[in-house]
Formats: sequence, structure tokens, C-alpha cells
Amino acid sequence: MSITANSQRSNILSENLEDITSNTNGSWANLGAELVYTQDSTGCYLTFWWQHCERLGLNPKQIVENQSGKEYAFIPVDKAAYTEKLQHILITLIPERNQCWFRYGQQLFEFELVMSPIMSSLASTPTTVFVMGRLLQAALCKEENLTSQTPVQLDSAIRSQRHHKLINQITRNIRRTLDLDIIWQQTVDSLGKALRLERCIICPYQSSSTKVQVIAEYCQPSLNSMLGLEIDIASEPGFAQALATLQPILAENPQHLQFDQQKMLVVATCHQDQPNGLIAVTLGTRCYAITAEELEIAKDVADQLGTAIAHATLYKELEQARQQAEQATRRIREFLANVTHELRTPLNGIIGFLKLVLEGMADDPEEQRQFLEEAHKSSLYLLDIINDILDIARIEAGKMELELRSVRLDELFSDLESFLRPQADGKNLSFRMQMPATSDEIIVCGDYQRLKQVMLNLVSNAIKFTHEGGITISADVVRKKVTFQDQQFPGMVRVRVADTGIGVSLDKQEKLFQLFSQVDSSRTRQYGGTGLGLAISQKLVEAMGGEVNFYSLGEGLGSTVTFTVPLYQQPVMVLSSDSDSQE
Repeated sequence: MSITANSQRSNILSENLEDITSNTNGSWANLGAELVYTQDSTGCYLTFWWQHCERLGLNPKQIVENQSGKEYAFIPVDKAAYTEKLQHILITLIPERNQCWFRYGQQLFEFELVMSPIMSSLASTPTTVFVMGRLLQAALCKEENLTSQTPVQLDSAIRSQRHHKLINQITRNIRRTLDLDIIWQQTVDSLGKALRLERCIICPYQSSSTKVQVIAEYCQPSLNSMLGLEIDIASEPGFAQALATLQPILAENPQHLQFDQQKMLVVATCHQDQPNGLIAVTLGTRCYAITAEELEIAKDVADQLGTAIAHATLYKELEQARQQAEQATRRIREFLANVTHELRTPLNGIIGFLKLVLEGMADDPEEQRQFLEEAHKSSLYLLDIINDILDIARIEAGKMELELRSVRLDELFSDLESFLRPQADGKNLSFRMQMPATSDEIIVCGDYQRLKQVMLNLVSNAIKFTHEGGITISADVVRKKVTFQDQQFPGMVRVRVADTGIGVSLDKQEKLFQLFSQVDSSRTRQYGGTGLGLAISQKLVEAMGGEVNFYSLGEGLGSTVTFTVPLYQQPVMVLSSDSDSQE
């Protein structure tokens, strides 16, 4: 049943093509295709063969020779899109595979086609395509409905079947992965390629934000990319309406998007009736009317994607939680190893010195007293370690009780100086304390013992990690009203502890306030300690309505720790520059 073109068309074919089309039916079958035909750039058949022609009543000769009439026309349902695809292949010279519906009389056929350009020795550029295909499905239009169906209605029915296949394809793709980036990009690519869209974008949505950002896009090469673009939801009524109704919205001429005065279909993705994203596609200036069924299909796609986003987000959160738990477990192991060493060192010292006394190893009462003093010093150090561990346990359990009352700042500074100045003097470090210039006392609101504990922690660390230079403890008043525990305070006092010590590198400073975490385990072995001091101080200060901050320009450049505590009453400042101090 192979039919050659008439003499007027045959002269444009290459020698090879003429050989192919002049062969017998068996030669077509040897190609392994049910359907074989050639066409020119306008879509006119030059040859046509289909193994089912006789059984289905198709006349190949009439299909080729009477293409101007409708009676024997074997034409694509979406002829414009088909012609566009054909011409694209002739320009790019790249064969393509696609699916297409054809109509012959009252019958509809869907084929999978492979379309290839034919190079001709008579022309510098190809003008002919060679097509092989196989039948996917057939449909029959009833006589009573045929006259009432317009081409647009018939096209809509074909598109509906294609869209259902698209939904199944997208669903299969997004169920194969839990990577959100892959899910988003696969969805826009599937929609864009299957529906031949000019542009398709996806934006994740969070109810706490008034803007969305384009994170996945499919667009034609001639268009500017919108990836990374932030869109104000209020500026695009279509976006706001889709999020509010969770229904597909057809927006006319979007003003703030690069959709070039075209129609835009917007649909919100959602999970359990909560929106989590937006899909927006251009419909083009030559777009057909959107049917109610197609809007429902769009909603189905959005629902599938919304569920996938929710599952992927949950998986991502669980994965992050698992990693954080593993990191916490690792930190606890390291902490326990360090604390075990810290506990054993003073305990061994206590036992050793007491054993020397009990066994009479002291040469004289003075040496015996020295042994006892060393044992006492080690016991105090051991007590500090145990207190840190107990404090952090109480804080984590929410059982830390604070007695918030008025505290005189000068009294707190005085106690701190009497306790820690000898340690600084023992290392030949300067030790300076500076109070704000006021004509009356500075009174803060806090727990005296806990404030003292915070300052002892901070200043002891400064002395421990400083080998030359000194430590400066200062305070200033911040005149900015704050509210804590439903009580308003006239301002804050900011306390600074600055040293000229070893400092901390910028990339390690975030670990300073993590529980059971030390910046450098080698430093822990060199300087001792549990690594809980800053974490405990931060928890205590926050429980009293303040905050702790750490500053260091890097290793060897010293460090500064500040903490704030609410003012119980506003002091009378002597210097106006101090009184105007602001955060």
C-alpha cells in the first residue's frame, strides 16, 4: 500500500527517499513502524503508508492527492502545534519523538511519532520530514455528536486525555524523590514541555511572609529568566486570590510579572487545606478557552505537588533533626570525656594530699598545712565543676528558681573584685573596674547570687585565657524602656568584660554558647574546665530578662563578653553622653 507523491512533488525528494517510497509494502514493514509518511514544511503529505489502512477503510492515495478537501483528510487535531513542531525540526535538524492525535472522518487516532528531517541534494536546507509512528489508541465520534462538536470542543476532549496522562507522569516523578529542588524543577519541566508553554514558574509559600520567590522555572530560550525573582503577593491579585481560595485563578495581563500582557493561570499547591506554594503558567495570546475540567485538572496537579512538598519538607526537617541529634550525642560524648578528666584531676589531688598527711609524710606542721591547703583548693575546684553540671541540669529541666529583687551594682562589683583581683595579680595582669558616672546608686533587677555567678564565670574565663595585658570590667546605662514578665523597666545596664587574651577565631565563635561543646578540645586539656560556663551564664541572664553577646576579632586578638540586666530604677547620670547611651 505504499503510495508515491505526484510528479509535481516528487522532484523535491532526494534519491534515497525515492528509492524508499518506490519499494514494496514489505519494505515499509521492515522499518518496524506501523505508520510511515513524508511531508513538506507546510504539512502536506508526499507519501503515506499505514499497515491498518485497509482494515480501517483509509485510502492512502486519496489522503495524499486530495489534501485540500475534508472528506479524505487525515490531519492533526491541533494542526497549528503540529506544523510548528514540524518546522522546528527542519530548522534544528534534530529528530524528535512526540505524541499526536489525528482525525480521519469520524475517527480519532493517537500516535507516538518519530519525526526526522530529510537532507536533500537538491536543496541547501531540508524541506521534508520522514515520520514513523505507532498507534497508541483510537476513538470514534458518534454520528449524532459529530455535527454538534466544533473543532475546539474536539480539541478540548483530546487535550483532556493528554492532561490526565500528564498528571500521572508528574505524580510518578515526584513520588520517586524527596528532594524539593528536584520535585519543583521536574514539575515545571513536565508542564512546560507537555503543554508547550512559554513559561511556567513555581514559588514556595509561607504564611509568615508577604512575598514569594521563583525557585523553579521552565521558559522558552527567547524569554528572560525569572529565577530568583521576589514577587510581592499584594501586587499580584491572581496570586493573592489563589492563596485565599485554593482554586485555579485565570488572571488577565499580570502587571508586575514578565508575562508580556498574556493570560496567566495561577493555582496554589496545598496540603491539608494549607497553601505551601504557587504555580503560574502563561497561556499565550493564541490560547484556547480554559474549560472547567481543565481547571479541575490544574487543581489535581497542584494537590499532588502540595502533598509532595509537605512530605519532602517533613523529611527534610526530620533529617535535620536527626543530624542535630547526632551532633548533640557526639558533643555529649566529648563533654563526658573532658568532664571525667576534670573530675579526676582535683579528686586525685585531694586524695593524694590527704594521704600524705594521714601517713605522716609531712616534714613539719608548715608542710602539713600546705598539703591541706592544696587539698582544700582542689576540693573547691571540684565543687565548682559539680555545681556547673547541676546548674545546667536544673536549667535544662526548667527547675532553676530565681529570686528577682533589687541589686546594687557597686556591691556586686566590689565582691567580684575582692575575689578575683588576687588571681589577676598572681598572673601579673592589670585588673580594672569602671562604673558609670552617676550621682546616685545604680540598682538593677536580678538574682544577686546568680548575677555574681555570671560575672565570676565571665571574669574567671578572661583571667584564665589571658597571659599578658589585662582585664577590664565596665558598665554603662542604656536608657531604653523594656518589658519583662509583664513589668516595665526604665532601661538596662550593660556589663562588659574585655580581655587581651587568646581570643577566638570567627568560624568557632558560634560554638561558644552550645551546651556540651568546647571550641577546641586541645584548649580544654591545656586550660581545664567543662565548657559550660558561657552556656550557663547565657541561660541565667536570659532568665533575668537580659542577653549575652561575645565579640572577638580572631585568635590572639582578645575578646569581649557583654551581658545586660534590667534597671530597677533610673539613676541620675552625671555625664550627658552616658545618659544618652542607646542600644
